[in-house]
Amino acid sequence: MGQLLALVIVAVVVIGVAKLVRIVPQGYEWTVETFGKYTRTLSPGLHFLIPIYQAVGRKINMMEQVLDVPSQDVITKDNAVVRVDGVVFYQVLDAAKAAYEVANLEGAALALIMTNIRTVLGSMDLDESLSQRDAINAKLLGVVDEATHPWGVKVNRIEIKDISPPRDLVDAMARQMKAEREKRANILDAEGFRQAAILKAEGEKQSVILAAEGEKEAAFRAAEARERSAEAEAKATTMVSESIANGNVNALNYFVANNYVEALKEMAKSPNQKMLLLPIEATGILGSLAGIAELAKESLGQQQKPAAIQPPLR
Repeated sequence: MGQLLALVIVAVVVIGVAKLVRIVPQGYEWTVETFGKYTRTLSPGLHFLIPIYQAVGRKINMMEQVLDVPSQDVITKDNAVVRVDGVVFYQVLDAAKAAYEVANLEGAALALIMTNIRTVLGSMDLDESLSQRDAINAKLLGVVDEATHPWGVKVNRIEIKDISPPRDLVDAMARQMKAEREKRANILDAEGFRQAAILKAEGEKQSVILAAEGEKEAAFRAAEARERSAEAEAKATTMVSESIANGNVNALNYFVANNYVEALKEMAKSPNQKMLLLPIEATGILGSLAGIAELAKESLGQQQKPAAIQPPLR
């Protein structure tokens, strides 16, 4: 009987010591309840509690935790149904609030996040919800973090993992994208043709301008040449007239022979002439040519005759 009593006393002492000494692991905080009422929070390390009078209430994980948001159907602003899921990173900052301000912290946070996902995506068009994922994450983070602040929780990040439209809607979007790309390609082709036509017209314009400038310059040169030829002809006629007036018959022969040769040249150039008959005496032409030679000799003799040498003055 005494041994049994001793064993009971030892068991009571061991249980009392176990209730008295408490070791809180790193990354956790424990709440202390006195007769069921919260009194204080135990940080990581060694602590002593009074058995029966004090007890451990809740063991709260203070490390950052990850909460998966299950997928759900959301209707966008333009009545498109998309399937959305996500992930949440949160951390408990106040163990007492997390333990006593909300009954089920993870369930409450999950319900709050899913509700706000429907609210945020419901205010956006489908194109916006697919292209502005960062804006969606920012809106969700601001709303959920503010809502969970009374629970002693800090929501660090909310990430939308996937937004999946229905298959028929995806096919329609693909056709729309293809049509937009073909439209842009046609616009670029038309723009290229337009630019090419403009450049071609500009080139033809410059070509016509340059051709007109060339014709103008050629006409000016031809007119200048005709003017000089007329001046030379007039000068030659004047010289012949002066020679005839001075009684030089060879000058007249030169004039007649020159016109005769020019007339023969024009007749030979005519494409309708197949045969040329000359019912004139060759001696007349030779005589005229001889007159031309004499006239040339006299003209050269007059040009080369030195001026009379005057005797020097004494």
